[in-house]
Amino acid sequence: MIDYFSDFVTWFEYFILVFMLIYLSFYLVLAIYSYLAINKNLRVKYDLTNNKMLKSNQVLGVSVIAPAFNESANIVYNVKSLLSLLYPKFEVVIVNDGSKDDTLEKLITHFELKKVDFYYEEKVKTNTVRGHYKSTNPIYDKLLVVDKINAGSKADASNAGVNSCKYPIFLCTDVDCILKKDAIIKLVYPFMSEKNRVIATGAGIRISNSCIVKEGLLKEVRFPREMFPRFQELEYVRSFLFGRMAWSRMNGLLLVSGGLGMFEKKAFFEVGGYWHDSLGEDLDLVIRLRKLMHEQKEKFSIRYFAESLCWTEVPASAKILIRQRSRWSRGLIQSLKIHRKVFFNPKYGITGMLVFPYFVFFEFFVPILELLGLIIIIISLIFLDINLYFLLYSTLAIFLFFQSITLISILIDEFLFKNYNNLKEILILISISMVEPIVYHPINTFAYLKGYWLFISKKELKWGEMTRKGFNTNHQI
Repeated sequence: MIDYFSDFVTWFEYFILVFMLIYLSFYLVLAIYSYLAINKNLRVKYDLTNNKMLKSNQVLGVSVIAPAFNESANIVYNVKSLLSLLYPKFEVVIVNDGSKDDTLEKLITHFELKKVDFYYEEKVKTNTVRGHYKSTNPIYDKLLVVDKINAGSKADASNAGVNSCKYPIFLCTDVDCILKKDAIIKLVYPFMSEKNRVIATGAGIRISNSCIVKEGLLKEVRFPREMFPRFQELEYVRSFLFGRMAWSRMNGLLLVSGGLGMFEKKAFFEVGGYWHDSLGEDLDLVIRLRKLMHEQKEKFSIRYFAESLCWTEVPASAKILIRQRSRWSRGLIQSLKIHRKVFFNPKYGITGMLVFPYFVFFEFFVPILELLGLIIIIISLIFLDINLYFLLYSTLAIFLFFQSITLISILIDEFLFKNYNNLKEILILISISMVEPIVYHPINTFAYLKGYWLFISKKELKWGEMTRKGFNTNHQI
């Protein structure tokens, strides 16, 4: 029995060695493409000034859609924040998703809303829409409030918002997200400038925990005080600046964040909108959009901006983080299962031959391989005479490689965007990166494995609620 296990361990070591060499090589390729994407992104940033867009009469109209459920405490400030965005032609569509508190009443009172006759075409089926409200005050003429019965998902509320909006491009966000003033200008630019059909754009998202927020406006960006938001700050910098910029350069983006995603409405309706039963509606939507473009044999683009254009609150405890990440992993496995015919299917071009396989092998399988590797190491230490030096050196090599990727991401972010107030915050972030593999990463891996188990066992197949601290009396989150 020991001999069989020893042979298995030997083959597993070879497999892991080949797998890691491919994984690391892929990261090197991503690093090159990320550099090229950021370099191009900066040229666009300097060529495009806000004044050009603000003074133009040729801009595309944009609808900003934000579902709201029980947001009474901050709804007025949040809506004011969205209405203050800089763009000459936009509307704000707030979807009151069956709130049980006085969210709708506060909107009606503060923004002087009246129920209006509204031509509502249900191009994507949703739960019952009870009415539409517009302001009698011309100051708020860009505001439309949709009141509907709750269906238990953000997807349903977002679909109702898209059904109600009037412009050909829409920006989907969360009502408690804080957008940079020129977010619409940056995100809509590819739709008007690229030759290919642009179906979606996105941008970097940052952590709002500990930032100074007053009346829905971000007054001061502050480094997170708590440990878990600090780990996620590091994670967001690396994933948005490094990973997604590289995929953008290759036109291989498979995910545009639900907190800040701009889409072409025509393509959105063609694929049937957000899927109500999806556990990861943002991932599922982009996959369906890409499939549609490939099936129609149409040249298309999905673009990403390196600059952070949105701030959002993230889980501040291990319990809430595990709950969130396990739901993300359920969304991942569900989307990969539903769209499995894309896997290595040349009909779907880069999506089928590169991007989808990457998500299967490296996003989905890595947590499983880590667990299996840990089990084998423990058993081998007990029953076999393994080479501890080889294990130590290989682990150290992998740690140093990913540490270098993290440090490069931090330095690029600071050099280009200067999101931190002083050197101390940067050093804290670097020190956090040193302990991330032994503190934060195991928790993240556990959360993903838990999500896989919940999906396979069908014990929990709904999103549920995410607890947030929100604004306190000092206007901090």
